Amino acid sequence: MMQNIDDIQKLAKENMEQATENLSDVSKSVQAIATETADYAKKSFEDGTQAAEKVFGAKSFDKFMEAQGDYAKNAYEAHVSEMNKLGEMFMDLSKTMFSPVEAAVARINK
Repeated sequence: MMQNIDDIQKLAKENMEQATENLSDVSKSVQAIATETADYAKKSFEDGTQAAEKVFGAKSFDKFMEAQGDYAKNAYEAHVSEMNKLGEMFMDLSKTMFSPVEAAVARINK
């Protein structure tokens, strides 16, 4: 009977340590996503401001359309790139979040 209690305590301690480590990894991933999102928002705002200056400073209709088209193209490409990057970050986060479950299932299936 004592052996079972010791085994249960050891397993509980291991699980708690793993959960604590995993929570730290999840926290770091969420922080990285938040930082990336804030950096993208700042850059997007700056790019939009520069584009507005070019558009409103255009001396002809052709220059106006060219500036507007360049901004639209660049903004679209930046957005797609950023969404791909964030998608990868969220995939990594989900893998990190479910790694304890995978480890537990692996231990059970041994």
